Amino acid sequence: MLSSLPPVSMDELASQSDFLTVCCALTPETKDICNKDLFSKMKNTSIFINTSRGGVVHQEDLYEALSSGQIAGAGLDVTVPEPLPTSHPLFTLNNCVILPHIASASYVTRNAMSALAANNLLLGLKGQPMIKELKL
Repeated sequence: MLSSLPPVSMDELASQSDFLTVCCALTPETKDICNKDLFSKMKNTSIFINTSRGGVVHQEDLYEALSSGQIAGAGLDVTVPEPLPTSHPLFTLNNCVILPHIASASYVTRNAMSALAANNLLLGLKGQPMIKELKL
């Protein structure tokens, strides 16, 4: 049974975590939230993982944290830009894994995405409100 833990500050979360996984929306408040300040609070044995949006990470600060040994490693499913040019310094590091935005590439997720797209198309063709509609 999981116990209920009290919320902690971002600083405490960074300093106590062995793995820090970022899963948030990109908003003005979260842009570059993962930066030199955050990485400096992490343990040098910690692993940083971003599966949210590339813009939440200040990539130059992440490179410095990884190359200096401030943190042990990173896994990135998203970058800015996407795809990240192969000449980017993050690709030179052995302690950074960069994936081509495939964290959602399970059969279940892709089937749900396909069904949603098809249902939206059918509803749109009928002139009915779509399940997920982009208001322009």
